[in-house]
Amino acid sequence: QAARLRQGRPTTPAPRGGQPPIGPIHQPSLYQTSATPANNSVNHVQGPPRSRVRRRAFGGGGGGGVGGVVRVPLRRRPGHELISAHLRRERDALLAVLEGGGSGSSERDNDGAGFSAPRPASVARRLRGPADADFVADDDGKDENIVIKDYANAQYYGVVHIGSPPQEFTVIFDTGSADLWVPRKGCHNCGYCNPLTKDTSVCKDKYDSSKSTDYEADGADFAIQYGSGSVTGMFSRDTVTLARDIAVPSQRFAEVEDAKGMGVGYVMGHFDGILGLAFESIAIGGTTVFGSAVERGLVKDPVFAFFLGDEGDGELTIGGYDPDKFEGDLKYVDLDRATYWQIALDGVSVGDRYSAGRTTGIVDSGTSLLVGPSSEVRKIADAVGAKANVMGEYTIDCERVSSIPDVAFEIDGTEYTVPGREVVIQANNICLFAMMGMDIPEPGPKWILGDVFMRQYYTVFDEGNKRIGFAPVK
Repeated sequence: QAARLRQGRPTTPAPRGGQPPIGPIHQPSLYQTSATPANNSVNHVQGPPRSRVRRRAFGGGGGGGVGGVVRVPLRRRPGHELISAHLRRERDALLAVLEGGGSGSSERDNDGAGFSAPRPASVARRLRGPADADFVADDDGKDENIVIKDYANAQYYGVVHIGSPPQEFTVIFDTGSADLWVPRKGCHNCGYCNPLTKDTSVCKDKYDSSKSTDYEADGADFAIQYGSGSVTGMFSRDTVTLARDIAVPSQRFAEVEDAKGMGVGYVMGHFDGILGLAFESIAIGGTTVFGSAVERGLVKDPVFAFFLGDEGDGELTIGGYDPDKFEGDLKYVDLDRATYWQIALDGVSVGDRYSAGRTTGIVDSGTSLLVGPSSEVRKIADAVGAKANVMGEYTIDCERVSSIPDVAFEIDGTEYTVPGREVVIQANNICLFAMMGMDIPEPGPKWILGDVFMRQYYTVFDEGNKRIGFAPVK
């Protein structure tokens, strides 16, 4: 066992083909902990006592020792950039239709590779919504997963390092996926640097294995199919540093060679890659970065927590949580499935204009918006006066924002509300209604509670007890 851990090999083989972010769910988590299972009642919280976690996290200088708790700062993307990305995607989609499938506007990254607007078939799929994504058959008859997720909506980014000496990457810490990937040197469709303005804000940092003394060749193929195309590359191993004193040696991750499937959301996004924080059972590459850190004793308790700033930056706490970030006590709810962070929802309502009964949802730090079934979101949009654009997203007259009723999710007997004004992303006199329709195939979740929800509630992800804790942010 010790030898196996030193080699950094997964404790269990990865499922064939893995499973992508926000896709159909297959099996319980392969990663088990020794923690006591949580009681179903929120009044009888089990697991690591809060006082013990607090001492380790914030006593004696705020943590940072082996087995302690560390904080990872998260930068928030300005609202006007998010609006610009949405407008750009809509423009490219229209251009693709008008030009009969031509490339539309093309931009070059700093390696000379281009990015093209989607072809009409892809546009048609988007007009129907990512909802139509499902399992599809490859030419060889094998199942291939289509990722029904759009990182154009992501707003919070943090930093990790890979290699020795460390190479820095900005990533989305994503509870809706389980793998780590970054672009490699020479990656195609991986962003561009404007040669005229010398604007490097959307340039991608790219992994160079030749510069790391800890690099280990792996060579296995990595591929995820997105709605607009594939993201491909290969697996490698290297030291991945999450934060001070959490350096995971020989961690398996993917070097992406072609990121065309990420679309314009990636080209314009201020992030290089994705670090998944979902369960190992949906990881393509085997043991997750967080799982490896726990196995090696770098993180004592398999717990992490998100604080997302309302108007500013946020914070990811690894190994515990920060009680100074929330009011009252945490209320825990057991997971419906330990694959994504999926929970049962007792109901969803929007003031007195909409209500729905029991359903399911996942809590997803990699999605900015609230996402629900297309037909239901359409009803909600009609009720509040939001209008759909060509991409199936909704905008609303900024003068009507103050009249939007609160959105409420009932979870394990407790109602969690998001003020109506917070369900809008506003910039440059444009108001984006932060709710999107998407029909996720069974047995996947019906709703995705993204950053719009998480900004209101400090969220603790307790992997050991397979539960999530919520408390209002201060």
